Amino acid sequence: MTTFVELDVRPILRAGGEPFEQILNTVNALKPGEGLRLLATFKPTPLLHVLGSKGFTHEAKEIGGGDWEVQFSPSGAPATNAANPAKPATATADDSVWPEPVQHLDNRDLDPPEPMVRIMAATESLAPGEVLSAFLCREPIFLFPELAKRGHSWRGGFESDGTTYKVLVRVNPTKGASA
Repeated sequence: MTTFVELDVRPILRAGGEPFEQILNTVNALKPGEGLRLLATFKPTPLLHVLGSKGFTHEAKEIGGGDWEVQFSPSGAPATNAANPAKPATATADDSVWPEPVQHLDNRDLDPPEPMVRIMAATESLAPGEVLSAFLCREPIFLFPELAKRGHSWRGGFESDGTTYKVLVRVNPTKGASA
């Protein structure tokens, strides 16, 4: 039977903070047979994939007021890239010259998950091969697996100010192609 360690990240999220590191530290400190009971202000969909890659299954339910409870249980499945599952091995394998971005987003003043939601929505309106640029106040670690799942390429890094993260997203060139 799994016992759960509770982590309530709602205060961090409401204050505009990023609880990802605290969540991973808690997960890494779990003992055998322990799971994580996470309380958040939104359904942490990207985290479901991240912890799934670390060998956890999940059950998510809305608990009222837009808040969510997610129970992560150890599945016994082998973890992949357990050292850092949220980081992609490389930003992109596409070393070609990219066209100039056709759309620019400034997401620096938005609370999670709104920056990722806006970026993903914007990619849906772009033609295959077009590029989107976005400014963020942190590295978008949850965004990368979602982009990869859709076949998009990306490049990114912190600007010289050290606080702005700029990401370029190139829409999957095969998007919309029939098989």
